[in-house]
Amino acid sequence: MRTIRASSAKAPPELSISTKDVCCIISMARQFDAKDEVTEPDPDSNPTDDGEIAILEDHRNDPVELELKTFIHDLSVEDRIDLVALVWLGRGDADLDGWSELRSEAERNQAKSTSRYLLGIPLMSDYLSEALSLFGESCDDEAADRL
Repeated sequence: MRTIRASSAKAPPELSISTKDVCCIISMARQFDAKDEVTEPDPDSNPTDDGEIAILEDHRNDPVELELKTFIHDLSVEDRIDLVALVWLGRGDADLDGWSELRSEAERNQAKSTSRYLLGIPLMSDYLSEALSLFGESCDDEAADRL
């Protein structure tokens, strides 16, 4: 498992969650964030006839949302704590030097449903990307691995 590391002179914080997992979450969150308001709540037409617009709308039981929630739920407790702390780090709640405090706060305030909490943060994918960059990582390598 590859661990996210910071690029600084002092020992970087260690994370339980892998860069690959964070990048998967970023990718799914961006798909979820791209959803638009529902314009036809109960379409009777064939999806091909309406340009398959429903896939871009935020319907209940959205498969992208379900996949993202399941992915987060299936992470270990330690990975979910790191994930929340990474969102807070990327949001600017602390800098990299305050990582241990952020992580401790995330551990103390574990949500009953981490996925529901995180999906309620509109810019989650941007915050995670920013946090990765603070650790000297990005999802560019992960995207290249998938090609």
